Amino acid sequence: MSKNKQTIFTGAATAIITPFLNGAIDYESFGKIIEDQIARSIDAIVVAGTTGEAATLTHEEHCECIKYVVDKVAGRVPVIAGTGSNDTAYGIELSKYACEVGADALLLVTPYYNKATSKGLIKNFIETAEATDKPIILYNVPSRTGCNISIPVYKELAKHERIVAVKEASGNLSAVAELAAECGDDLDIYSGNDDQIVPIMSLGGKGVISVLSNILPKETHDIAELCLNDNYKAAAALQLKYLKLINALFCEVNPVPVKTAMAELKMCDIEMRLPLCEMEDSNKEKLLAAMKLHNLI
Repeated sequence: MSKNKQTIFTGAATAIITPFLNGAIDYESFGKIIEDQIARSIDAIVVAGTTGEAATLTHEEHCECIKYVVDKVAGRVPVIAGTGSNDTAYGIELSKYACEVGADALLLVTPYYNKATSKGLIKNFIETAEATDKPIILYNVPSRTGCNISIPVYKELAKHERIVAVKEASGNLSAVAELAAECGDDLDIYSGNDDQIVPIMSLGGKGVISVLSNILPKETHDIAELCLNDNYKAAAALQLKYLKLINALFCEVNPVPVKTAMAELKMCDIEMRLPLCEMEDSNKEKLLAAMKLHNLI
């Protein structure tokens, strides 16, 4: 990493769910989940991301969630706030708020639906970086946003002192290898896919922003830790041990399966917000079978 930039975390960060109850955020369950995560060795927490159903949070709820997690964590691990938007001005507003209440970093998704040009992407991220004072993780997930960050765009964005990392969820390992080759000293890389932790970290990645770690924080931490210690054989064995569970967690759109799993673990209610809804019975059977395989239920 460039001497002018900081690494936000190494290891596993949980893209944490947002528990709901009777239409409102269930802060009692939220607090229990956070304490469980920290007790079980998680390295960082991402609040109000895709897995946190940020797209259905009101502005007030989005802000409340960020402040609640920052206050609850109280500096024990880094808190990364999901503040990206398809409206740059609104994303900047959220990002400023997250900085004011003490988030350690920002996670900025590519502007969804608008599908910005390369020039628009660069302007979006640079303007947010200029308006805020915390390090930024770019979030590349073209399957959900319809917008991919190209290597030339990464190279341009990597020049900014506060754009320090990327959550790579494109699924394209060849592109990740090129990213590492072109920007490795200026952009930390985190896997955005639980089935690609080991290959991405073998290319120099610093860890994972994980869905799996909602239910298995210690085990996800251990996969990343083994990679950080250059024990890729053991890390691969552990990742493969949980591959059926990882696949089951994505047999329907995230976060439907992981919230279902958390409800089975009595960590929260199964409640989601439309257009997300309860799983198809056949898919739920696959998820429960995978959980039983590891004696989770």
